[in-house]
Amino acid sequence: MDLATTHAIKQQVREQVQRVVVGQSEALDLMLVSLLCEGHILLEGVPGTAKTLMAQTFAACLSLDFGRVQFTPDLMPGDVIGTNLFNFQTNQFTLTKGPIFTQLLLADEINRTPPKTQAALLQAMQERCVTIDGRTYDLGDGFMVIATQNPLEQEGTYPLPEAQLDRFLFKIIIDYPSRDEERAIVARHGHRTAMPRLADFGLQPVADLATLIAARDAVRAIRLSDDIVDYIVDVVRATREASSLLYGASPRSANMLATAARAYAAVNGREFVLPDDVKFLAIPSLRHRVLLAPGAEIEGTTTEAVIRRILDQVPAPR
Repeated sequence: MDLATTHAIKQQVREQVQRVVVGQSEALDLMLVSLLCEGHILLEGVPGTAKTLMAQTFAACLSLDFGRVQFTPDLMPGDVIGTNLFNFQTNQFTLTKGPIFTQLLLADEINRTPPKTQAALLQAMQERCVTIDGRTYDLGDGFMVIATQNPLEQEGTYPLPEAQLDRFLFKIIIDYPSRDEERAIVARHGHRTAMPRLADFGLQPVADLATLIAARDAVRAIRLSDDIVDYIVDVVRATREASSLLYGASPRSANMLATAARAYAAVNGREFVLPDDVKFLAIPSLRHRVLLAPGAEIEGTTTEAVIRRILDQVPAPR
């Protein structure tokens, strides 16, 4: 696939999704980048900011099978991945597949369920397969998790373990819309209280799984110069030396940032990665992989502010 086609997919995805969702162009670009990197997305925002609607619309315009799990405190791992049930007529166990057997899985309000059930996604997100009673089942090339969570300070939430967070390529903060965007939301959807029905918007699929797999091949061909490789490594290593951070990003973080930079260049129609690509992607790809030191947290410092300081201090290639 040529880069002009990859860039056109990005534009068409934006156009289709924004028939339903107002704004959020940056989040949509990152969702497409993640899909082309075979990565996963964590969306964080207060209720009512269209996280679920955006995920549903994104899947619809890419012809991906969509599944959803509403995470609750009483949800069990078997409710997510499935289980073998005994059939008394055949005297055999039969697999009842869980909602994880899909292409795009919405893990809605993932931090409303205890860590034991959150961990049901670990193998699926890393290896794209699940093991049930000792047998492994493949989830396919199109498998992607878009998880949503409420801010951690809200009641009834369970912080995601570090191992779970590390499976997400990006953590995207969905903030309140601007006044103009909020006015457009009310003008478009202010005649209903329920979530909009996608069938009412005439969405047109812009790509299928075969097209996305071809786009992934184009991403792998994007050139990453030695200077950019050095820059990515220096930024990641600087997180481990920052006094405001208790621990920094892992080597896997550098690999994921490099892969994301390639995909971001591809969807923007370029054959090479720019330092600005790395700067744009650094915060969403690193904010959930570092931990603030207690003193910095008390002072009100954020991980985003620390990463921005690092980006200001680490020399970028010219």
